Amino acid sequence: MAEVLVEFETLVTAPDGRRFVPSVCGRQAAHVWEGWVEFVAEDGAGEPLRTGRETVQSSRDDLMYWAQGLTQIFLEGALARAIGGAARAARAERDVPRPAHFEGPAAASSDATGGASPRPRPVLDPFTTFAQGRDILRRELDALDTERVRDIALAYGFAEPGWTDAASRDELVATILRGVQQAGERPAPAEGTRQSRAEPPA
Repeated sequence: MAEVLVEFETLVTAPDGRRFVPSVCGRQAAHVWEGWVEFVAEDGAGEPLRTGRETVQSSRDDLMYWAQGLTQIFLEGALARAIGGAARAARAERDVPRPAHFEGPAAASSDATGGASPRPRPVLDPFTTFAQGRDILRRELDALDTERVRDIALAYGFAEPGWTDAASRDELVATILRGVQQAGERPAPAEGTRQSRAEPPA
C-alpha cells in the first residue's frame, strides 16, 4: 500500500500563485521501492497532484533517506511536472483511511530512473543513472542535499575527503559529472570509504 514517507513543512508556489504542501510517497513494487511527490493545496481547495516516478530505491529506508535529502529547487520542479502532467486524483472518501492520495506514481512516457537497480549506499549510483543521460544524472544530483552528494563523490573515488569537506555543492556535482564522463569503466566504491555519515531512519 502506498504511504506518505515525508511531509515537508515548506510550501511550494505554482506559477499561478497557488501554494502547495509537498509530500514524498512510496510503495513497494516487486523487489524495490518507488517514490513520487504529491502536492495538496495549502487551503485544501482543488484536487491533489502527483508526479511520475521520481526514484527507485532498494528498500524503504533508502527511499526515506532519498526523500529527506530533497531540496526546495527539486520540489519546485516536481510541482511543475505534476501540473504539466495533469496527474490529478479523485478525492478520497473522508471515512476511508488512506495514507497517500495515490496508490502509485503517475504514468509517464519516460522515467527518470529507467528501472535501474539502485545501491543501498550511497543513495545514487551515478554510472547507472548516467547511462540514462547526462541531464538525468544532473537532475538526480540536484535533488540531493550536499551531504548525500558528498557521499557519492567519496564512495566512487571522484574526490578526496579533505577536498569534499570544503567543496561547495556545485563543485561536488561538477566533479561527479566529470568523473563519470571520464571513466573508462565503472569502478566499485573503494573498500573502507565512507558511505554515509548517518544511518537512515527506520
